Amino acid sequence: MKKFLCAAALMGLSAAASAQQVNVICSVQADWCNMIATVYARTTGVKINLALKGSGEALAQLVAEKENPKTDVWFGGTGDPHLQAAESGLTLEYKSPSLPQLYPWAQQQAQQSGYKTVGIYSGPLGFGYNTELLKKKKLAVPMTWADLLKPEYKGDIQVANPASSGTAYTMIATLVQLMGEDKAFDYLKGLHKNVGQYTRSGTGPIKAVARGETAVSISFVHDAPQEKMQGFPVETVTPAEGTGAEIGSMSIIKGARNLDQAKKFYEWALTPAAQAFGAASKQYQLPSNKATVVDANVPDFKKIKLINYDYKKYGESSERRRLIARWEKEVNSLPR
Repeated sequence: MKKFLCAAALMGLSAAASAQQVNVICSVQADWCNMIATVYARTTGVKINLALKGSGEALAQLVAEKENPKTDVWFGGTGDPHLQAAESGLTLEYKSPSLPQLYPWAQQQAQQSGYKTVGIYSGPLGFGYNTELLKKKKLAVPMTWADLLKPEYKGDIQVANPASSGTAYTMIATLVQLMGEDKAFDYLKGLHKNVGQYTRSGTGPIKAVARGETAVSISFVHDAPQEKMQGFPVETVTPAEGTGAEIGSMSIIKGARNLDQAKKFYEWALTPAAQAFGAASKQYQLPSNKATVVDANVPDFKKIKLINYDYKKYGESSERRRLIARWEKEVNSLPR
């Protein structure tokens, strides 16, 4: 009897310990992920088991674990893969009571997914450039999408590969909506001639610009201030014809082992105090909670010409697969 009681007590302790943790895939920069994990553990006593993965890798993991999920919450990363996860039944419907506190674009992300994801930040797509390198090469600052096709930029542009990067897929979807699909792919073929390298990660090109490895990048402009703070000669511009913006998202995984803790973390992550950790870790997207203090380094959306980006359509897995397959066949196969 004593052995039985001891075993029961140990099982109870194990269950209690399990309830005091939450498993999070984090798809923002490592400093931001680690700050969230540290602060949340200190203030709540709940341990975050953190896995750092890009949004494409995160989605692949969730697909692989569908029958036996090991993740409770997916935090951050471009919204398209989150919408695909929702569409595939990988994430849980959860209508947060905090939704009215969020900007309309964040609420729309939730509505379009059937409340299986929510917007936590937004950031516009644009160009990064190295001021010293442009001067040395006597190149003008590119102000439009059309400028990037000029022959003088040959080999001096970097952009990520859309098969692995949400940033680059956002570029393709933006151009398709801006120009029409066939004209957008004609544009991408022209751009291909000037691309020196397609990187795996969306932040790779801006880092290459900062270090003088390339003159121009197609990047989210909120990734530049951190490089500039380190003393690199980086500036950004958004194209005059118009551009798209990512909606970084957060989702609770269907079948989460620590569902109560997942919901508590989710609610905490939507608070102004939690959303301020983005800027505190030198990441300068616009937070989704309207009450969050906006850092001066966050791009001023009022000064940017944004297209009416169709997040629902371009977040569908079939549309993403189709556009990336077309890019691989018609663009990436071409010589440079």
